[in-house]
Amino acid sequence: MKRWMLLIVAVVGLVVVIGGIKGYGAYKAFQGFASQGPPKFTVSTTKVQYQDWLPQLSAVGSLRAERGADLSAEVAGTVDAIEFTSGDYVKPGQMLLRLRSADDAAHLESLKAAAALAEITYNRDRAQFEAQAISQAVLDTDAANLRSAKAQVAEQQALLDKKFVHAPFAGQIGIRAVDLGQYLAAGTKIVTLQQLDPIFVDFYLPQQSLSQIHSGQKVTVATDSFPEQSFDGAISAMDPQVDTGTRNVVLRATLKNAGHKLLPGMYANVNIEVGAPVRYLTLPQTAVAYNPYGATVYIVAPQGAESKGVPAAASGKATPAAGLIAKQVFVTTGPTRGDQVAILKGITAGDEVVTSGQIKLRNGALITINNSVQPSDDPNPHPKEE
Repeated sequence: MKRWMLLIVAVVGLVVVIGGIKGYGAYKAFQGFASQGPPKFTVSTTKVQYQDWLPQLSAVGSLRAERGADLSAEVAGTVDAIEFTSGDYVKPGQMLLRLRSADDAAHLESLKAAAALAEITYNRDRAQFEAQAISQAVLDTDAANLRSAKAQVAEQQALLDKKFVHAPFAGQIGIRAVDLGQYLAAGTKIVTLQQLDPIFVDFYLPQQSLSQIHSGQKVTVATDSFPEQSFDGAISAMDPQVDTGTRNVVLRATLKNAGHKLLPGMYANVNIEVGAPVRYLTLPQTAVAYNPYGATVYIVAPQGAESKGVPAAASGKATPAAGLIAKQVFVTTGPTRGDQVAILKGITAGDEVVTSGQIKLRNGALITINNSVQPSDDPNPHPKEE
């Protein structure tokens, strides 16, 4: 019995010793964390500055040629000759394609001969009528026959002309869609013809923007085909009615396109200048947190200070920013431009604002600044192709 008691006492003593060691270790760890103070959060920051913004309306539009058509023959026939090469620039009236027309030309000559005979007959009978050798009825019949013969010649000439396809206006020919010897039904597409300079861009704007729009207003157009280049133009027309389904109105701007870089069917981003430049305090859009109760930002402030903040070092490397805290303030946001947002109220020029890392912050949290990586702050960003 005594041996069991001694064994129990030994086990209890061992547990107490181990517990004491573990407790002492936990105590020392706690003391170590306590000595470090509250945790610090790494953030990036930027200085608030004024920028001049030009008020603009933006829309997405489609390009179309000033004059463009898919050319076709009005009558059926077999292709006898192709007078153009795909991609050519052609002049108005230039011959493009001929259908086989020998039988129509022969029939025209026959009708011309009949018309000539009818004219001879009419002239002879008119002389006889003046000599009172024939009646008025005979002369009237001859006149009617002459007019009918000339009308048949004109009709056949018009039919023969339809066997020849000409360019209705100057422009660039596309890729031909027919081959020599091919039989074409009436209306079959032969080739497209597009006049590329100038070129139109059609786009939509909501009806509330109409008070800011007028004919001749300057527009700037950009396409993803030429991301580093913009094209200038002016509003040339506006649809006289508003779409009842969308409450949008169609507008058209005319652009110079001497290099023929813009092609019909492209989509384009359209920007319209609608006023004088306006100065705004701006921030990257990532700096603003939008909540149901308002938009907020975090500004950098000295620990314990009541002021909005003082400038903090931002060398581009992680720097110990002891004594700096994040102070949450409500702001009133304005228009956006690219990656930027205008701030109308809540901060002043020179304030240092957290641009990234604020999702883990709370009001009064200690921070350290690392500006080696900054969020995009481009007023006109272009997505990179990968």
